[in-house]
Amino acid sequence: MTSAQVDQHRDGNEAAGAEGSEGGEGYQRGLGARQIQMIAIGGAIGTGLFLGAGKGISKAGPSLILAYAVAGLIIFFIMRALGELLMYRPVSGSFSDYAREFIGPFAGFVTGWTYWLFWVVTGITEVTAAAKYITYWTDIPQWLSALVFTVVLYGANLISVKLFGELEFWFSMVKVTAIIGMILICAGILTLGFSDAGDTASVAHLWNQGGFFPHGIDDTLMTLQMVMFAFLAVELVGVTAGESKDPKTVLPKAINTVPWRIAVFYVGALIMILSVVPWTSFSAGNSPFVVAFEKMGLPAGAGIVNFVVLTAALSSCNSGMYSTGRMLRDLALNSQGPKAFTKLTSSGTPLIGTTFSAALMLVGVWINYQWPGKAFDYVVSFATISGMWAWIVILICQIRYRAKADRGELPRSEFRAPGAPWTSLVALAFIGMVIVLMGIDKDARVSLYCAPVWGLILAGAYLVLRRRDPEAAAFRKR
Repeated sequence: MTSAQVDQHRDGNEAAGAEGSEGGEGYQRGLGARQIQMIAIGGAIGTGLFLGAGKGISKAGPSLILAYAVAGLIIFFIMRALGELLMYRPVSGSFSDYAREFIGPFAGFVTGWTYWLFWVVTGITEVTAAAKYITYWTDIPQWLSALVFTVVLYGANLISVKLFGELEFWFSMVKVTAIIGMILICAGILTLGFSDAGDTASVAHLWNQGGFFPHGIDDTLMTLQMVMFAFLAVELVGVTAGESKDPKTVLPKAINTVPWRIAVFYVGALIMILSVVPWTSFSAGNSPFVVAFEKMGLPAGAGIVNFVVLTAALSSCNSGMYSTGRMLRDLALNSQGPKAFTKLTSSGTPLIGTTFSAALMLVGVWINYQWPGKAFDYVVSFATISGMWAWIVILICQIRYRAKADRGELPRSEFRAPGAPWTSLVALAFIGMVIVLMGIDKDARVSLYCAPVWGLILAGAYLVLRRRDPEAAAFRKR
């Protein structure tokens, strides 16, 4: 690329990223700094922490804290790699778009459809979970609650991106408040000694109950797949790039908060909980927050946590509604999906893509209600590997982009990832290790069986689309 082309490319990016009422792909730039920050925070907090951590604690003991800390560092590497790409060219549907540019058209096709499937599957499981949580307070049929949640979130996503952002802001606020409240209560018990756990609470619980690695390092390693699953959706902030009011300013700030978010909400919360209540009190299938409240003699906490987990599930489903429509539109704009998905409402939201995804989520809820057997569980298990695919693509694209920028072929990003490309290579190696561990674990192995089948389906669809329009720009490497 010549210097003139580089300047032209830079000018185009600045125009696309400039603050204004309309984004570069026809979207409305309705997400402000407050909402982007909370979307970034909420993406790192979900049912993986509120519910899934119970299994991790029973398997690894206090060493789960270390697993979250190490995985959190890897997540920071991934997010800084994404940040470098976003500042180079902030676009909605960024993962597949970067894959097309830096890997190839087939990689963009696979990434877009795989990330779409990830959120559809996640939406199915989360809206079903939300319906189950409602039964804690009422006897309303599960299918009716699932229907109401899906329709309400679907409607909110069609009205405007600002309403989506506002919903996500308050969903995230509930989650953040719950965790900070738990940390403050535990700190009070440790220092003031109140509640039923006041006489026994001690940081010594972290090493006096069989040691920091009570079941050995091997069991701690096996929890990494679960830990990484808990962090899935943290990259959602990248999908919001095309609808951020000031992406050049807002996105770097949101990404740079990743370390303290993980330090407080995961590492800090677990340190406090396991200091107040011995790790031997927790078991798989039970929320560590609920168990901790019960051990403290605060049974009302169970209802509070149920509300928080309900909020976390609705937050995830809301994010799924948002991202699926954008990914489908990005694919359609690049001739890698039906043209109908390009249609926007007057408020700038992708009508057909969001509707199609919401309909599939409803079908999934019905399937789960009718046949809650192993077949559905196998589909759900695919969410982990499909979510990590987006991370792998982000890292590979950042490595290739940095190489081109250093050679002067592309403009340098204003938000360069520190330590890259080595940090990106370390993150890729870590993800590779997690995938190997998934292959060893018989419960998680099924997701690796699903991946090749999905790959074959996508390969066939790609060949059909390319044969129909071989001259389309989306099928030529840039």
